[in-house]
Amino acid sequence: MNPSASSATRAHNVSDFDFELPPELVAQHPAAERSSSRLLDNSGRSPVDRIFKELPGLLRAGDLLVFNDTKVVKARLYGEKASGGKVELLIERVLDGHEVVAHMKVSKKPLPGAVLHMVGGFSAELLGRWPEDKGPLFRFRLSAEPYALMEQHGHVPLPPYIEHGDSAEDERRYQTVFARAPGAVAAPTASLHFDEALLDALEARGIERASVTLHVGAGTFQPVKVEAIADHVMHSERYAVPEATQQAIADCRARGGRVVAVGTTTVRTLESWAQSGRASGETQIFITPGFDFKVVDLLVTNFHLPKSTLMMLVSAFAGYETIMALYARAVREGYRFFSYGDAMLLSRSGR
Repeated sequence: MNPSASSATRAHNVSDFDFELPPELVAQHPAAERSSSRLLDNSGRSPVDRIFKELPGLLRAGDLLVFNDTKVVKARLYGEKASGGKVELLIERVLDGHEVVAHMKVSKKPLPGAVLHMVGGFSAELLGRWPEDKGPLFRFRLSAEPYALMEQHGHVPLPPYIEHGDSAEDERRYQTVFARAPGAVAAPTASLHFDEALLDALEARGIERASVTLHVGAGTFQPVKVEAIADHVMHSERYAVPEATQQAIADCRARGGRVVAVGTTTVRTLESWAQSGRASGETQIFITPGFDFKVVDLLVTNFHLPKSTLMMLVSAFAGYETIMALYARAVREGYRFFSYGDAMLLSRSGR
């Protein structure tokens, strides 16, 4: 890495976003209480180590917090082929007519038309690849309504770096307290720190709330396999910015408040809307250093995987040198990383 070079004036490679992370800092379980996690506050002149429940005191009356209200579904399903070979499906999205799009983990991929026998007594017929019969995912037709099957027979789709099977704790804690719209296979993890008491404290301080929806896909965990970040193609995710949220942002601007995005998925949603002018649809927005942010002023976010697109996003937002220094501090101070880990509060570079 070359911290002396300005992120705004040079092209970055994937290796620029690498860092050494001791394995013991990867959080395997959530904090005892949602808002008791740590918060590395970089909203002022210098970083300060805090507790997440201090967040209301770091914001101002008239600021607007924007959350992602997607709901994680129990999208991991197990079964077997007619030959007896084991199969694991991770449902990425639900289509019409009991059809789903899924990642498939199997020793030898079956041919279209094959019927998988799933744990729970239902079946999944392989229809082909997706999208357009040549993509990386697979299209299946399930024998009953997909959301009902997932709720009854599915497992919480914990990220690959969490090394235990899903439990009752995960069903409760790998979900935000305001989850509303089913469709995500990964939690918007910055929102996991909010509990009802903290939301009440924010409201009492005069901090407004609004929501967007982005159904987080499993592609959020996929590594970047090219060295030049310009060669990377982002996965597609569905988003929506309701009219009420659009109005809340306009009102926030009018009163001089700041738009505070909770999580990178909220950033991607708001900036996709600003860039495209479309309040809903599919986004493959890839935010890297040099990106011109239109909406978000502050960002609450967890600590992300080395060399990931999310490291690139936060570096674009707060500045490459700032982020690399904050991550070095977080490692040195023993912050917990990734989905069940601690958080940061970041100001947009140049503000």
